[in-house]
Amino acid sequence: MDNVQKQEIKLQDEQWQMLEPLLTGKQSDPGANAKNNRLFIEAVLWIVVNKTVWRHLPQQFGSSSTAYMRFRRWTECDFWRQLAQSGIGDAKLVWALERIVEYSDLYTRRIEQRLLRKNQKTIYKSAIAAARAVKPARRTQSAVDESTLHWVGLVTA
Repeated sequence: MDNVQKQEIKLQDEQWQMLEPLLTGKQSDPGANAKNNRLFIEAVLWIVVNKTVWRHLPQQFGSSSTAYMRFRRWTECDFWRQLAQSGIGDAKLVWALERIVEYSDLYTRRIEQRLLRKNQKTIYKSAIAAARAVKPARRTQSAVDESTLHWVGLVTA
């Protein structure tokens, strides 16, 4: 990795107290519990602020693949937008959540573009295969002679 100083956004305790009740994966929630929601939010903010790929996420935030998969799940159900629009009173926290929404929208558009290119490639390959499967009609000797006579007539005229 390069030697560029990476920015880091840490949630203040007041911001976390506003945000925590809105997140899923708490001890009181049914199903699987998140190990550390605050660390996950800070990891996503680190990725968004530094505009980098998930594999460059520092170890202090835990597994990059786990954080990425959780980010994807929250993006797919539009949780980030709901969180940003939840009426949190802290302007800096709302700003940070809006950056995450922008990043998740960009991520969604890239996924859609990849799927579209993949589908277009599949259609193209199947069209090429279908064209190769069709054998060209064989010309008869008389058709070749007529074609030749036509050109000879044009040249000599």
